[in-house]
Amino acid sequence: MRVYLPATTTVLQRLLDEGRLEGPHTVFTVTPQLRDFYELSDDAEELEYAALLAAARASLRLMDVDPLAARRRVVLAADVPETSVTPLQDEGADAGAARTTADLATSDIASAHIDGAEAEADVRAATAVVLEADLGSEEAQFVVDQAEGHELAWYATQEIGPALELL
Repeated sequence: MRVYLPATTTVLQRLLDEGRLEGPHTVFTVTPQLRDFYELSDDAEELEYAALLAAARASLRLMDVDPLAARRRVVLAADVPETSVTPLQDEGADAGAARTTADLATSDIASAHIDGAEAEADVRAATAVVLEADLGSEEAQFVVDQAEGHELAWYATQEIGPALELL
């Protein structure tokens, strides 16, 4: 099952150094709740893209508590056993949020999605206010929307190391 793991550049470096990220993990994927939220879409690619974007938002939250991370959103697309994934049904949980008990090895990673340099200022600003946006601040949401307006770049697994070196 394809899942999208929100991460930071610090987490990405740990994956490269250790070859794995120990579970459990909060991830985003096409859950029944995500399908219900996007009730007009049966397109699998659109639903996976929605899960990717939700993971990118969660990456902002992770950067808020990781001062050493570069101010670029990071999402890892990974394949895990479907039996290891449980949708989160907590009130207030993002559509598509799930938990996986799986450890993620480098070989489980299908791709990495990382902001380009042009997004850095907007991501830095969004990181500072993402929690306010989550609580309903329209001004903070506007700042987060600016960051989310940047497309994440796609990197094959063998490109992750060189991409980190460029940061």
